[in-house]
Amino acid sequence: MNPWVALWMAILSEVAGTLALKASEGFTRWGPSALVIVGYGLAFYFLSVSLRSIPVGVVYAIWSGAGLALVVVASWWLFGQRLDLPAFVGLVLILSGIVVLQCFSRAGDGA
Repeated sequence: MNPWVALWMAILSEVAGTLALKASEGFTRWGPSALVIVGYGLAFYFLSVSLRSIPVGVVYAIWSGAGLALVVVASWWLFGQRLDLPAFVGLVLILSGIVVLQCFSRAGDGA
């Protein structure tokens, strides 16, 4: 599996797990609680696959930054979380950093 695809699968799985964690209401709802376990399990599996080829610092920067940005946007859309201008500016900066790392940096070329 392509390590970059694995990384993005890890990010999406972690985001799904985190959103399900909110929906589980403290693990009192079984469906969302099961999604938490599956989401985080898949996230760590795909994260480990990506770490075979991409340096841990690059993987962690992209995983945490993209995960954070996606959770914030999804929380705004799904749960009505309020975002102000500084929050949007911060998200743009995080996403800009991810684009620079993934598209322009050679740091991710090898372990």
